[in-house]
Amino acid sequence: MRPPCHAVLPVIACALGALFHATQAAAALKPAQLAIVINDADPDSVAMGEYYRKRRGIPATNVVHVSIPGKPRSIGVAQFRLLKQAIDSKLGPSIQAVLMVWTAPYAVQCNAITAAYTLGYDARQCAHTCAAGQPSAYFNSASKRPYTDHGLRPSMLLPTALPPIAGPPASLAPEQARQGAQALVERGVAAGARSLPASAYYLATSEVARNSRAGFFPPAGHLPAHRLTIRRMTADVLEGAHDVLVYQTGMAQVAKLETLAFVPGALADHLTSHGGDLLGSSQMSSLRWLAAGATASYGTVSEPCNHWQKFPNSAVLLRRYLGGDSAIEAYWKSVAWPAQGLFIGEPLAAPYAVASN
Repeated sequence: MRPPCHAVLPVIACALGALFHATQAAAALKPAQLAIVINDADPDSVAMGEYYRKRRGIPATNVVHVSIPGKPRSIGVAQFRLLKQAIDSKLGPSIQAVLMVWTAPYAVQCNAITAAYTLGYDARQCAHTCAAGQPSAYFNSASKRPYTDHGLRPSMLLPTALPPIAGPPASLAPEQARQGAQALVERGVAAGARSLPASAYYLATSEVARNSRAGFFPPAGHLPAHRLTIRRMTADVLEGAHDVLVYQTGMAQVAKLETLAFVPGALADHLTSHGGDLLGSSQMSSLRWLAAGATASYGTVSEPCNHWQKFPNSAVLLRRYLGGDSAIEAYWKSVAWPAQGLFIGEPLAAPYAVASN
């Protein structure tokens, strides 16, 4: 059953057929517009931050150094406000987005740290996490300069270590985990040269409560201009696919990830309550998408209930990505109520962007 359109949507999701008439590809976020935040108390953050800066040609002046000892999974509101102030004080008006280079912290009480940084900490959401969220002005926006146009900077977390596809996160040797994070960066870089045909997979599963966004799955078909096939399935698992650009499903645990091959720049996420609890064990961590080969993902850090507005809208995400947005832009534009949502991965991946000066 298709969910009704909500007032927050001047929405493409009400006319999914518009996806087949996506606007001409535009330039994506540029490296010079991205700030990198490094935690000097975390050696992995320091090493990965410098690795990413060099690979993406980020100006050294765009690097912000902070100190968050102990790698806590969540930080308090007072500590977060000092952190945000420290970051913002170093950013000029040309900076349009922010990348935090660490695995933890990833939450500010019930808020995701990326959402709290971009939109401000939302205390009302924590009073009742299943309540409706505050709408994002950036949702489904055509803006290419979010800070200039909306006064907000989309943010993403670049993990410094990735777990194995199966098994507990701590079961991988530190050096292997770092290599996995570097491979993630390389997939983002490679996405700019992607030319192979690919598919976008959308699964309506037997976990009915987690199908709340299925009404927004794009219609099946082939998009010749993008060399992309959209495939809708009624199934609990995707197995053996070797051309995955998008994989969206609703499951607490997603099986058979080890059988898949993701193309550079792939986006993948599962609608469930605690995917954004990256180091938790109650449900599948969104980190596992990145470990399996995806380039960016999303998950909520606290119980959101199954409001589709708190998860990536499939039609909006695909249209914006095909229209030339980077991963950070497309993912952020696809979530209407993002307070509890954590955006992770390589932000500048943009398989369909056009070159710009």
